[in-house]
Amino acid sequence: MGDNNYDKELDVAVRVVQMACSLCQRVQEGLVSSTSNDHVKSKDDDSLVTVADWSVQATVSLMLSESFSNQKVSIVAEEDVQTLSKSDSVGLLTAVVNTVNECLAEAPKYGFQSPKEALGTSQILEAISRCNSTGGCNGRHWVLDPVDGTLGFVRGDQYAVALALIEEGKVVIGVLGCPNYPRKKEWLNHHHHHQSYQSMPKMSDTSDTWEKGCVLYAQKGSGEAWMQPLIHGNKKHTWSSSAQRVLVSAIDDPALATFCEPVEKANTNHSFTAGVAHSMGLKKQPMRVHSMVKYAAIARGDAEIFMKFAQSGYKEKIWDHAAGVIIVEEAGGVVTDAGGHPLDFSRGLYLEGLDRGIVACSGTTLHEKLIGSVYASWESSNL
Repeated sequence: MGDNNYDKELDVAVRVVQMACSLCQRVQEGLVSSTSNDHVKSKDDDSLVTVADWSVQATVSLMLSESFSNQKVSIVAEEDVQTLSKSDSVGLLTAVVNTVNECLAEAPKYGFQSPKEALGTSQILEAISRCNSTGGCNGRHWVLDPVDGTLGFVRGDQYAVALALIEEGKVVIGVLGCPNYPRKKEWLNHHHHHQSYQSMPKMSDTSDTWEKGCVLYAQKGSGEAWMQPLIHGNKKHTWSSSAQRVLVSAIDDPALATFCEPVEKANTNHSFTAGVAHSMGLKKQPMRVHSMVKYAAIARGDAEIFMKFAQSGYKEKIWDHAAGVIIVEEAGGVVTDAGGHPLDFSRGLYLEGLDRGIVACSGTTLHEKLIGSVYASWESSNL
């Protein structure tokens, strides 16, 4: 694992992300025995993903505080507790409290202690509200995106649970849980048929658990990125032995490279990326993937390129990138802004000073060609 002293942090982070993935799957499958009103179970609104978001944040906050009780744990996270405390979200709050308690009851499976008795609403709200750090260049900050890829979650498609640790402004560990990331990358494109995962071949439980999601993780400077299967059933703690190393793809010819792009049109300039892809000589159909799973695809060697150019005025948030960036880098890839500069995670909640967009590649050859094409396309699009 490298000689740095982040072994404990990485171990705790991987286990807590495993726990969070299991929580998300239960919420998604509607297995949460919520006594609250039925609107929480309906797939057509965002309430399911809201329950998952809050519940993951509470669980991660509680487990990190318990594991590092000797230090003041600082957590930067996406969700703000105010909305959950409003009276009109009583049903959601009840569902969150139930979900968190069901998850904590399984804590020993992940090597954590369960609380002696079920936690009450105020304890859970407090755990969520403790995630109010704004990061920065001093000290240690955990950075959490509880459910990255809301649309992917709601559609039963790709989404991720992302946890990273930033120390003195640098990302030192990253963990990315991808509950629906299939082992065979051909299945990633199943959502083009829009019944998404329902149309995937059903796995029998005897089949390889790799097919049902994975957790990727890396520690800075180790030169290694790892993947382990999600824990299923009651297999306690043997999973670290089933980890395998992941490496970026060796393809450096743009004509053979696979380009990953966001599914959402919202904060991405699709026409500009299409222009860059064309100018660079990318020939293959882009692989459209929700969320930070795009970083996982590059780290695993399933795709070679990912670029994101936001619409003007949109600011990239550190929790959308921190975990993915370090995993890609330690797996052998390169991630920079469009000017070729490293991303700066030391300036608070946003990636300030970003040159136009973010580009991630499996290697330096493609990266140089991509940066060149960005400049060429930028000039011609701004003439």
